[in-house]
Amino acid sequence: MLEVFIQQTQAMRRHVEMLNALFKSATEGIIVVDSWGEIQLVNPKAQELFGYEEGELLGKKIETLIPQRYAKKHVDHRMNYAQQPKARNMGGNFDLQAKRKDNSEFPVEVSLSPFSTSDGDYIVSFIIDISLRKKQELALLEAHHQIQNLNTDLEERVQQRTRELAEAMDELEQSKQEVMRALEKERQLNDMKTKFVTIASHEFRTPLATILSSASLIGRYIFSEENDKRQKHVQRIKSTVNNLTEILNDFLSLGKLEEGQIRNVPVVFNLPEFCKELVDELRSVCKENQQLHYFHEGIAEVTIDRHLLKNILINLISNAAKYSEKDIFLRTKRNESKIMIEVQDQGIGIPEQDQPHVFDRFFRAHNSGTIQGTGLGLNIVYKYVQLMQGEIKLESKLNTGTRVYLELPT
Repeated sequence: MLEVFIQQTQAMRRHVEMLNALFKSATEGIIVVDSWGEIQLVNPKAQELFGYEEGELLGKKIETLIPQRYAKKHVDHRMNYAQQPKARNMGGNFDLQAKRKDNSEFPVEVSLSPFSTSDGDYIVSFIIDISLRKKQELALLEAHHQIQNLNTDLEERVQQRTRELAEAMDELEQSKQEVMRALEKERQLNDMKTKFVTIASHEFRTPLATILSSASLIGRYIFSEENDKRQKHVQRIKSTVNNLTEILNDFLSLGKLEEGQIRNVPVVFNLPEFCKELVDELRSVCKENQQLHYFHEGIAEVTIDRHLLKNILINLISNAAKYSEKDIFLRTKRNESKIMIEVQDQGIGIPEQDQPHVFDRFFRAHNSGTIQGTGLGLNIVYKYVQLMQGEIKLESKLNTGTRVYLELPT
């Protein structure tokens, strides 16, 4: 029996020595407290973590190692834990802070395990300093923030470059459109030049041939009884020269309009008197048995550009006489807000499909046939009306006639 007791005693001593060695050599801090929270055991690692010498912590409350701002709450947590002790990690999802002897703080992880002996209930705490891990986490977090900032900056740069590229594309498209417009304008100018040369050559050749022919025939009529024949050819020459003058005036007016040399200069004058004088002048362009009638209604005095109005009416009345065999009507009306002018003929009219283009440059209706004209008259009239800030409209019916309406501001 004595021998067995000695063996058991030796075995127990070895176990105690082993436990003591483990306690002292553990890489984690180990602190044992009793049910009152007083520290009973502290291993060397715990003393090193908290900066205490051997034996300094024994008998002190565990709250000595907890920052003051958490100490009171920790007492409550410790007493609650004592009611239902079990092995668990301390702090849950919260960051735990421990306090050293010099009151400096450091982050820790703590796990708790309760145990009982014949002397009473105890709790052992295993404590790990996680300062290095926290630094690494902070470094990773900072790196993550930097990466996020870099990504944000990169995205902003990409967006900026995208905007700049879009703006450059817009500018390129605008430049392309400008080039296309310039090319189209050049093409139109070339077409206009071609039309001008074609029309001018035709319009000048025919009258000149007529003048040459009539001049040659006049030379043959040397006797007095042939005077009627001479007068007939003289009249033909005069008429042809008037046509040439009209053509030249159209070309000159177009050139001045294009160069911006023509201005709207309103003056005060009596509209009915002006129109009556003009009608008397234009009776010479009317055909035989073709009458030009004038009517006025409303206020007589107007304030508009006299020269532009005269050119407009000459052009419209000449056209009416040219394309009609019957009488022509000129009507004017003046009220407080506007001046209304109407020129009506009873001629061949304008085909419906041609009417949208009658104010285009060089345009002539398909039914104009051999009647002389440059296709510039109505275009010039349209531009004159625009200069006077007015409006022009046209109504026409084949073989019935044409009405041209003008509305001019007072």
